[in-house]
Amino acid sequence: KGYFMEDLLQTDAAINQGNSGGPLVNLNGELVGINTLIVRGGNGSSAVVEGLGFAVPSNTVRFIAERIITQGYFARPYVGVSYQSITPSIARRYDLPTEWGAYVTDVNPGSPAANAGLERGDIIVRIGDQRIDEESSYINVLFAYQPGDRVTIKALRDGQEVSFDVVLGEVSAN
Repeated sequence: KGYFMEDLLQTDAAINQGNSGGPLVNLNGELVGINTLIVRGGNGSSAVVEGLGFAVPSNTVRFIAERIITQGYFARPYVGVSYQSITPSIARRYDLPTEWGAYVTDVNPGSPAANAGLERGDIIVRIGDQRIDEESSYINVLFAYQPGDRVTIKALRDGQEVSFDVVLGEVSAN
């Protein structure tokens, strides 16, 4: 099963297989990210994209490293939804009631979202006191919280804002 990564730094610095986890530095030798993946041509595509690499930004790396140091592992908060990010162009195309948010495409049975009453088709626009917008994606807003935190998720359902009291679960990466 795949996973979704966002807020990566794109670089044309040479990243070869086996370089994942290595530093991406600026001209001053300062760490700006950790090399994570490369995109290669192929899979029936005629586009050649050799040299297109991505790195996790250093502020994300610092945040995760601090949690590993203090807790011994990094636990991601779990809501239990699959989603599609909403941007202004997607909102216009599908005539959605908001320019930013997370459109819920599926709710996992027995998940914190299911227990709170979230449904497929809801559009999450806020988690706790932080709005999902151009600067703050769903996943980044979610990562501001810890597993076990009780948060209010605000969503749009049939054009009306509704609130859900959610106790975040945990997905650990030991």
